[in-house]
Amino acid sequence: MASVYNHWLVALSLGVSILVSYTALSLAARVATSEDHGARIWLGVGALAMGIGIWTMHFVGMLAFSLPIPLAYSVPTTLASLAVAIVTSGFALSITSGSRLTLPRLTVSALAMGTGIATMHYMGMGAITIIPGISYDLRLVALSILIAVGASFVALWLFFHLRYANNSFRQQLMRIGAALVMGVAIAGMHYTAMAASRFATGAFCRGGVTLQNSWLAAAIGMFALGLLAVTLVTAVYDAHLQSRTRTQAECLAQANAELQHQATHDALTGLPNRMLFMDRLEREIAHGEREDRAFAVLVVDLDRFKVINDTLGHGVGDRFLVEIARRLTAAVRTVDTVARTGGDEFLLLLAAIHDAADAAGIAAKIVAALDKPVSIGGTEVHASASIGISGYPSDGADADALVAHADEAMYFAKQQGRNGYQFFSAGMSVFSHDRLDFERDLRQALGLKQFELHYQPKIDVISGRMNSVEALLRWRHPTRGLVPPLEFIPLAEENGLIFSIGEWVLREGCRQARQWQTEGLPFIRIAVNISPSHFRQPRFLSMVQSALVEHDLEPQYLELELTETTVMNHADGSVEILEELSRLGVLVSIDDFGTGYSSMSYLRRFPIDKLKIDRSFIKDLTTHAAAASIVKAIISMAHSLQLKVVAEGVETAEQLEQLRELGCDQFQGFYRSAAVLPGEIAKFIATTGEAMPPLDPKFMQTQSKLTAFKRP
Repeated sequence: MASVYNHWLVALSLGVSILVSYTALSLAARVATSEDHGARIWLGVGALAMGIGIWTMHFVGMLAFSLPIPLAYSVPTTLASLAVAIVTSGFALSITSGSRLTLPRLTVSALAMGTGIATMHYMGMGAITIIPGISYDLRLVALSILIAVGASFVALWLFFHLRYANNSFRQQLMRIGAALVMGVAIAGMHYTAMAASRFATGAFCRGGVTLQNSWLAAAIGMFALGLLAVTLVTAVYDAHLQSRTRTQAECLAQANAELQHQATHDALTGLPNRMLFMDRLEREIAHGEREDRAFAVLVVDLDRFKVINDTLGHGVGDRFLVEIARRLTAAVRTVDTVARTGGDEFLLLLAAIHDAADAAGIAAKIVAALDKPVSIGGTEVHASASIGISGYPSDGADADALVAHADEAMYFAKQQGRNGYQFFSAGMSVFSHDRLDFERDLRQALGLKQFELHYQPKIDVISGRMNSVEALLRWRHPTRGLVPPLEFIPLAEENGLIFSIGEWVLREGCRQARQWQTEGLPFIRIAVNISPSHFRQPRFLSMVQSALVEHDLEPQYLELELTETTVMNHADGSVEILEELSRLGVLVSIDDFGTGYSSMSYLRRFPIDKLKIDRSFIKDLTTHAAAASIVKAIISMAHSLQLKVVAEGVETAEQLEQLRELGCDQFQGFYRSAAVLPGEIAKFIATTGEAMPPLDPKFMQTQSKLTAFKRP
């Protein structure tokens, strides 16, 4: 019996086949990338949509086929073929959602899926209630089954390998191309199977439902296309949502990782911080207990790092710390831990060492590494380190004890001269506790009014009269007695107390000078030592002005003593500050001259009034010709620059006589007087008289400037 095809319906069936293939690729991706619950939902939805789509392609293809007689269909058989299509689709999606797809698994799955598609088709053909029944060309039937299996093989392979495809243009082209190949293959299987069908002449349909092919095919095709389109759009939108969720989750995970890193690492050097160090130390203790192995904890503290910060600035200090961190890391093994716990202190964990000699070797290596100068912006910065070492299990069985004992050993190393290392011993605890008590008392000393100033006269070499005094700080401790500055000033520099102490010294010196005036004493200028860190404070000049105004003291009564190193560091900035002091009327002396590295060009630029020759030269003045030559050169140079010269540390008449011969202007030292309490100064004046006029010409020029700063 002759048959014909409606080409529009054939085209519709091919379009449905291609869309089914593209949708199937998207559904395979959704099943594979969704969570367990979501994967099950998409597997069900995908099986339903894909099965309906394949069945629709098959049914529209059948409706495109027509005979000279009307065709009738068995509804139950037709629905059964739909069920086979849905089950086969679900099987395909479940196979391609697995983590692996081996060749044997792919082959078996392709046979099963191809058989399912062929079964669906021939069940659909069997739904035609025609008498006599349809006969088939077995060769074409075999070819159609082979095409179904081959198409299934290709489809499963593409489903699996394109399921994680991204949304790039290339990947989208690959999916479209794969959908075209699969769609043509599925349609080819269908029409090959249709070509295998043979209808007898004179056959007729009995029973079943007679359908209007064109309109029904169009309706079913449009429904399937709509269903597939909705499913595809939903899958794409779900993929978009999942991608956004995944991106946000990745961003959140990255932010959490960054926060975790910030919480456990030092922001400046990138080294572990104290929290992470203590965690690793706890784990190392657990390993040590379990495996009976030793390790060491080192506390590394930079010596006089505060001077670098105060003189060169915090920017240079930070870069210096970064370089120190690099050197420490390079000096230890990869299994060890280097941490920065704040400021200029570092903690090191030396894992699995054999004995104390191993720890000593690494400590010596660190000392040597840090002793080399660091070049920052063309400036060589030098610093040493004091290292304390504690060992497990001999010096402690818990993390806090090991760190505390290493800390005590580090302070003992500082006490022994710095730039070295010390192992912890039980006797150090006494030293450490004493130091803690000492620091606590120092913090309270200012509030408890335990500081006092003693005054050492400066004597005119020619007349022998006193014309100024140097204010020297003393700490009258309730149990330790009178504590000299060399014992507590370095500690005050370390912990930052030097700022408040230095300001108190300045204000107290101004107060005492004013009090001597009100008591009717002759002119007495007070010299106050200024620390490098104090000199670099932004409010230094305003503090000096405030101290003068607070006690109604003329500037000529105040002299500030700065070390040679203080003014030479950031020399240009020092010039500006010194010029402001000069305009104000305050005198400036360079203390400990000869021990630093002054440049003659800067000395000429500095608006200073005096040079103080360091006591180390005065001590050897009468016994070493070299010392005498240096003193002579300093005096000659100072006088050529119109500067006065003060010699400190004069202890013998011979020293004073030689200074007189060399032309020195003033001296101070035990030969004439040690530092005394304020009440003794009046007695001293009574024996020496007044050596200089009460007013300086510079005072008259600056008096009007100070008026603006006076308090009401």
